[in-house]
Amino acid sequence: MARLPGGDVVAPLVAESDPEPPATPTTWYESLSCSAHPVSGKECLFLQERPIRVYADGIYDLFHFGHARALEQAKKLFPNTYLLVGCCSDEITHKYKGKTVMTEAERYESLRHCKWVDEVIPDAPWVLNQEFIDKHNIDFVAHDSLPYADASGAGNDVYEFVKAIGKFKETIRTDGISTSDIIMRILKDYNEYVKRNLARGYTRKDLGVSYVKEKQLRVNMGITKLREKVKEHQEKLHTVAKSAGVNHNEWVENADRWVAGFLEKFEEGCHIMEIAIKDRIQEGLKRQQSKSKTNLEETVSSSNPEAAATVF
Repeated sequence: MARLPGGDVVAPLVAESDPEPPATPTTWYESLSCSAHPVSGKECLFLQERPIRVYADGIYDLFHFGHARALEQAKKLFPNTYLLVGCCSDEITHKYKGKTVMTEAERYESLRHCKWVDEVIPDAPWVLNQEFIDKHNIDFVAHDSLPYADASGAGNDVYEFVKAIGKFKETIRTDGISTSDIIMRILKDYNEYVKRNLARGYTRKDLGVSYVKEKQLRVNMGITKLREKVKEHQEKLHTVAKSAGVNHNEWVENADRWVAGFLEKFEEGCHIMEIAIKDRIQEGLKRQQSKSKTNLEETVSSSNPEAAATVF
């Protein structure tokens, strides 16, 4: 017979001898001890006989390995864990945190492809309550220990209730990676990524850039390609001159003259392009002014034909 904390006496699970311990003890999870959590002895014994239902929640925008590592930690809290992952909808996320890059459907689907996740709960609440915990039979909630503001506006911790009832399990954040960091990298090199997508066939309208901005970036792309070609040809000429035994100074002089001529022609082309861009802008402004005048004439004519005849 075994005696549990509180004086309860239960029959042993195995009547014969105790089972042999595993050859290699598992150490990567935190054992479920009855003294560490507010459950009775009988409840503790029952929890050990079934999968522990651990819940983790978040936004999971631009799903990355930092997210995956946090979910791995949650999955490995116990030797037999069923991991539920809640993901907030676009509506609630945009309201309390801001715009996401991925849609809610894309974020849900990304989580379903993570091997640590057993079940995805869409449209998860921003703040957990007892009703949600009971509905999904949640034993513990796993998240990092940083405070996250709830929806009250008072700066209260989202997980304050979960911590108060003893169901919170801490996971460790992965340094050097986060959704915000990834977005900052893109913003830092914004022009480079716009040029990258222009080169891959996206239009300026797809990328949300102006006509002038597109032309500027395409000129920069042309200059970059030119520099690469000049460098490539200089290396080839140097190799040829070296193998032919040409005097080094003579080769440098000829190469510089060739490069200067090439750049002069390119700059002339850039100047022509600049003039074309300005002409295009002026033409657009004239069309816009003409259209505005026509609309004004039609408006006045329809409202007061006699006045229109006097004005125009």
